[in-house]
Amino acid sequence: MKSISFLASPPHGAFARMLWVIAACSLATLLAWPWRDLLDPANTAMLYLLAVLVVAARAGKGAAIAAALLGTALLDFFFIQPRFTFTVGDVQYVVTLAVMLAVALIIGNLTQGLQREKEAAQERERQSRALYQLASQLAGALTLEQIDAMTRRFLHETQSCRSLLLMRHGEEVLSALPGQTPLSGKPYYAAQAALQQGAAQATLDGALHWLILPLHNSPQARGVLALSSFDLGLLGNERRPLFKAIAALVAASVERLHFVELAQQTQLQMTDERLRSSILSALSHDIRTPLTVLYGMADTLAQSALPDALHEMADAMREQTLRLNSMVSNLLDMAKLRAGDIRLNLEWQPVEEVIGASIKLLAPALAQHPVTVALPPDMPLLRFDAVLMERVLCNLLENAAKYAPPGSPIRIEARTDKKFAHISVSNDGSRFPTDRMESLFGLFERGDSESNIPGVGLGLAICRSIVTAHDGDIYADNNNGARMTFTLPLGEPPAIEPEDEHE
Repeated sequence: MKSISFLASPPHGAFARMLWVIAACSLATLLAWPWRDLLDPANTAMLYLLAVLVVAARAGKGAAIAAALLGTALLDFFFIQPRFTFTVGDVQYVVTLAVMLAVALIIGNLTQGLQREKEAAQERERQSRALYQLASQLAGALTLEQIDAMTRRFLHETQSCRSLLLMRHGEEVLSALPGQTPLSGKPYYAAQAALQQGAAQATLDGALHWLILPLHNSPQARGVLALSSFDLGLLGNERRPLFKAIAALVAASVERLHFVELAQQTQLQMTDERLRSSILSALSHDIRTPLTVLYGMADTLAQSALPDALHEMADAMREQTLRLNSMVSNLLDMAKLRAGDIRLNLEWQPVEEVIGASIKLLAPALAQHPVTVALPPDMPLLRFDAVLMERVLCNLLENAAKYAPPGSPIRIEARTDKKFAHISVSNDGSRFPTDRMESLFGLFERGDSESNIPGVGLGLAICRSIVTAHDGDIYADNNNGARMTFTLPLGEPPAIEPEDEHE
């Protein structure tokens, strides 16, 4: 990449500008001298105005003023009577000299203004071309390291300053990319301030000047671009718009990489979910048939006249087969829920009936745990699928019994607010890991992965899918033990007509 300087510098030194003044005025004098007796001094003044115009265009405003003064003096000395003196014989020529000087100064100012506008337009063109080159390079960046390297090279070659890309981690933590020297001291605090306030910050660290620019291309900056130079002029206010444009290009590239990464993760998750659901569906269907046959055979053996040892073995086989069948049922239900194959049979009904049915169904598993139920007396009817909601309560009760010490109570409680009914199942003696409250509801997630308690970690995932299908939510917390709470919308239950006592 070619080196591009955005600082306008005078095209000539002081001595060269003075030569332009002397040469232009001398040339005008030489051209007018042969016609001194034929041309009126006012016409001769036009040559000097032309000289001033040329000097203003080539040597700047100061040289144009000098040319105006020198041209006026030469006109007076060589062409106004008496010649070869600075004495003016006719008063009208005083006006001519004054007007010429004023016009020369105005022409010099106007010409210099046009020159400045031309140089500014050229400067803007160079800036736009340079920014386009940087944008083209950043568009092909695939990693943050590449963005950082391209930006550092561009700023070093075009602006003679160094740069460092700092990315945000957490709320206010900034860190350099791997392999880069991290900031410390005043520059780091300035970077923190730029991140918090969303505005550029300047600071001095020893002899090194720093300019910190937040990467704004989203409501929250993802990092900052730190520029440093030993020359304060390189990071001055005149260059701020350029540096802000560079920071905006870097921010757009960082944001693009962020969304590309999110899209890739989402795609992988979708593929993983489809594959997992397919495997679950295939396994559950293929295993369920032999399990049913195995359970029937074990049940037949358990009811046959066998020696006590074989009878106990048959009972154990039947129990384990029943447990394995329950796991396969969970797998099948999970596959159906993920595929959206289950239709809800929603009806308005009392929740206490489902609670009672669930406790009765799990009576063997709850034999060592006293169960208490606390429902408000004005508990309204709720609209839900009784079969699926019974599955939710059974899973929650089974988990509570599994992880609670023998003899500890299990509590079922319910309460209502303005929009939802909250139904919770809790036990004593066990607690959920505080850092995994949300991940407990994932597929094949268990509260204690090293526990010897049987299970494959599907119960809570099934509960969440069912509750979500009912427009509710489910969450875990530790309140005098492990507690699971799910919500169901209250809605507007139908009015129940009182029965006629005379019928």
